[in-house]
Amino acid sequence: MMTNDNRPFVYEKHQLIETICQLRFPTILSIDTKEPADFQDTIRAAFPRYACQMDQVNGPDGKAAQVRNHSFITADGAFKLSLTKDFIALSTMRYPGWEDFAHMLDEPLGQFIRVYQPAYFERIGLRFLNAVSREQLGLTHRRWNDLLQPAYLSILDDDTVDEAGVVKCSVDIERRLDGRCGLKLHAGPGNIRRQIRDAGGVRTVQEQETRFILDLDVYIGGSTQLNAAAEALEQLHLAADRVFSDAITDVLHEAMEPVVK
Repeated sequence: MMTNDNRPFVYEKHQLIETICQLRFPTILSIDTKEPADFQDTIRAAFPRYACQMDQVNGPDGKAAQVRNHSFITADGAFKLSLTKDFIALSTMRYPGWEDFAHMLDEPLGQFIRVYQPAYFERIGLRFLNAVSREQLGLTHRRWNDLLQPAYLSILDDDTVDEAGVVKCSVDIERRLDGRCGLKLHAGPGNIRRQIRDAGGVRTVQEQETRFILDLDVYIGGSTQLNAAAEALEQLHLAADRVFSDAITDVLHEAMEPVVK
């Protein structure tokens, strides 16, 4: 069970717009060739809504292939569980905190292991997509280098640079962390696209505000035994928390309103 949260506080105004946990496993063809009815029966109380779509992916030979992506969604639409022949993933755009997120994953992951019996996990990843909004945080008078550390800013760390005149600027990092953990990170200003549902259906709109994107993907590659998955995810969560804490300044930390738990 994944319930440990090492941070002694929570942010009242966190800037997360999406959180994804994905566990990849050696291909199980039956997931792609028949409906996962047995699996659905075990999680239907928590994820009553079902949908299936065909995703296009590139195979090992570089050729495009169609893969069924089974989606199981909570009644309020806050959480989506995705299952393909190669991975299981939980995602949300309304992050409730690590303990609640992990709780939502515990039962489906356990049932997936019971029903499909994967040999092991090939990659376990945890992604936190942050989009810092100066408008939401009352920081429109601040430059990005007041909020983020220099290593994540490139030219935007220079006070003489006109931020509005920078068309494109990003920092992309891939590195090893402690133990088996790795990190892929993208940092830089950008605009967010959101899906809005109204009487006319679902449409995509792009926000006018320029936010600072801090996209953290921490992962463990290689073989991870099934009974070690929860421990691996705790390790990844701790690593992501450290990276995020190291990337922000005290100004941003205080603006997000940390509250002691």
